[in-house]
Order: sequence, then structure tokens, then C-alpha cells
Amino acid sequence: MKNFNLETSLVQSLEEFQEGEPRVYPLVQSTTYNYKDPDFVAGLFDLTESGYFYSRIGNPTVQAFENKIAKLEGGVGAVAVASGQAATTTAILNICNSGDHIVACSTIYGGTFTLLSSSLKKIGIEISFFNPDSSEDEILSFFKENTKAIFAESIGNPGLNVLDFEKISSVAKKGGVPFIVDNTIATPYLCRPIEHGANIVIHSTTKYIDGQGSCVGGIVVDAGNFDWNNGKFPSMVDPDPSYHGMSYYETFKEAAYIVKARVHILRDFGATLSAFNAFIYLRGLETLHVRMDRHCENALKVAEFLEGHENVLWVNYPKLKSGKYYDLAEKYLPKGGSGMVLFGIKGGAKGGKEFTKKLKWINNVVHLGDVRTCVLHPGSTTHRQLSDEEQIAAGVMPEAIRLNVGIENIDDIIADIEQALK
Repeated sequence: MKNFNLETSLVQSLEEFQEGEPRVYPLVQSTTYNYKDPDFVAGLFDLTESGYFYSRIGNPTVQAFENKIAKLEGGVGAVAVASGQAATTTAILNICNSGDHIVACSTIYGGTFTLLSSSLKKIGIEISFFNPDSSEDEILSFFKENTKAIFAESIGNPGLNVLDFEKISSVAKKGGVPFIVDNTIATPYLCRPIEHGANIVIHSTTKYIDGQGSCVGGIVVDAGNFDWNNGKFPSMVDPDPSYHGMSYYETFKEAAYIVKARVHILRDFGATLSAFNAFIYLRGLETLHVRMDRHCENALKVAEFLEGHENVLWVNYPKLKSGKYYDLAEKYLPKGGSGMVLFGIKGGAKGGKEFTKKLKWINNVVHLGDVRTCVLHPGSTTHRQLSDEEQIAAGVMPEAIRLNVGIENIDDIIADIEQALK
């Protein structure tokens, strides 16, 4: 594919079309694939041949989506999975075993926080959380001999802190571990973490990449820029007995991580993305840049309106000039601060719930990232499993309201918010 700008890459297909073939990449709704030569099929199982043999591991439509996301993020490859949570789990289990340790930013999505702090802990993977405003030395103080990764979100959900990529990338290099970034809220249109030092990028494709609130999915992207042969990752370098003693690092070089994610984690745990969802995601990507421009434009106007309202205590939005993370947003999010606004309303948790009830057409939805404006009180929903202290550490105050600002007419959005505040 030509070296297009990002907007053109979103619209155009990576695949070369022959005369008379469909212009839109087709939905291949099949579990299996035909071959005549059993030796070729054996080569597929040995990873010496390329192709499809069972859709749990690979499907043409899913691969078209994987290739496109890898291209957009600037990676060497990608593996699409069944959900954003599956993407996080795949990214971590691909390099961590029982007895290992991860360092993670505290201001992450509540479901991810629970996955890391509870579920992974049950299988022997320990987590230490750091404040995103901590210094390099403070973050490094959490590192141990068995630390295998540092994890953060490009834009925190729902606190909306903007990640200091330069700082965290430096910490990762000093610790000799990969830097994993969840880029869901920013999308590859607003931020490309690999350009700022990330080694692995994940998305919940359920959000802005879909943009319709219709399909659950996730994806893991490998930058191909981490040295797995540094003594900390034997599973990436040592022979894998399930593939006749093959070494991922020796065989696949810069693509070792993403190949292992597919033929080991996806093969064994089976969190496969459906071909139909991949087909829908390919359609969503074609309009991602147009939608994100409107999300950003509307969200900034909503944030500015809320900032001046008497019934609002505080407002978090990356592109607010008065905001704590404005300088980082200017550096890493030049096109916009995405479509989410977090604000505190007078009256605490009770006031927050009452506000959401008073909205006329903006509905309570446990979701974000589609074209429709929706609202949520995180303290009583997405972060309710966390303690009060953990909620505050994640940027979730009792009075906090998370507003997913859609692409409707801005006057209609503000009018509903204004009447509910009154």
C-alpha cells in the first residue's frame, strides 16, 4: 500500500483487488478451509506455511482487520480477540507466568483494574499500581526482579489523565520490560503510542473503532521494537515443546511476540473475534477520522460550557486550557482530546445520580465511544467493585459524571445537559 496519510489509510483497503472482485473486503463466514495436500496442512500446524486452517486462530476477514489496525498503529502485526478484556489478558499472559509481576497505572478502566488486581492475582501474577503523576524514580521503586511489563492507558478511563509517554517509556527501558498501552480512548487517529515509545498497543475495538455500539471485540498490536532476548522472557526465546522445540524469537525475529500471542494464547484460550464483527469493524474504520473530529469538537464545547456552570464543581477534559494535563495533550494529542468528559456535580454521589435521571434524551449507558451521547455515574457502576480509596486513586470521585459526547448537534447536547443541571 502506498504511504498514504492516516485519513486515506482509514478509508482505503490494504488488499490488492483483482479485476471484477468486490470493492469492499468480503465477510468470510467459515470455520474451515479446503486443502488437497496433507503435507501443506502439516506445514500450517508447524508454522512453516502461511494460510488458514481453523478460524479460532485465523480467518481472512479477521486478518484484513488485524492488518489494517497494525498499519494504522505502525506495528509489525496484530491479533484480534473477542473483547477488550481479552486483549488485555492476551497481552499479559503472552509474557507472564505465575510468579511474575506487573507495574500498572492506577487510573485505568475499572474492569481492567479488577482483572489485574484480582483475577490475575488468583493465578499468581502480582500487580503494583502507581500514580500517573509519580516521578520516574518513584515508579521504578515498584519494580522487582520478576517484573515483566508496565501497563497504562493513553487517556485514562474515566479520569482522563493524559499519559506522559516519555516518562513511562524511559521507566520501561530502565526496567528492561515492555511498555503496554491501552489506546482505546484516543484511537490510532488521535494518538500513535508506538511513535512515543510503546512496545505493545491494545484496544477495546468495541468503542470508537466500532463507533456504533454494535460489536464487542479487542486487538493486540506488536510494535516489533522490544528485545525479548534480554534474559527476562525465556518463554519467548526458549524452545516451545508444543511446536517441536521451535523458538519464537529465533524463528520470527521482530514478530516473535505477536506470533506467540496467536499460536499459543489464542490457540489455547480461544478468545476468537468473530468474522462478522471484524467485517463491521472494517466499515467503522472507514469513518473513524470523521467521527473523532466531531467527537473532539463537541466534547471540548461541552467541557467549556460545564466549566462555567454554577452547579459544576470541576471538569476534566484533556484539551481544556485550564486542565492539569493540557500540556501533555498538546504534545501527544494534537488533533483532539477524544469524546469523553468527566465532571463533578454539586451534591456528591446523590447529586450525580439525580442529574442522570433528569436528562431527557441522553441516556444512562454502560458504554462509551459510539456516535450517541450517553452518561454514566462511574462510582456506582463501572468502578463499584473498587474501594473508596481505589476509586479516588483511579480518578473517580463520588460526584463524578462520565459523559460520552456523541456527534449529534452540539446545541441539542448542551440544552439537555443544561436543563438537567437546573
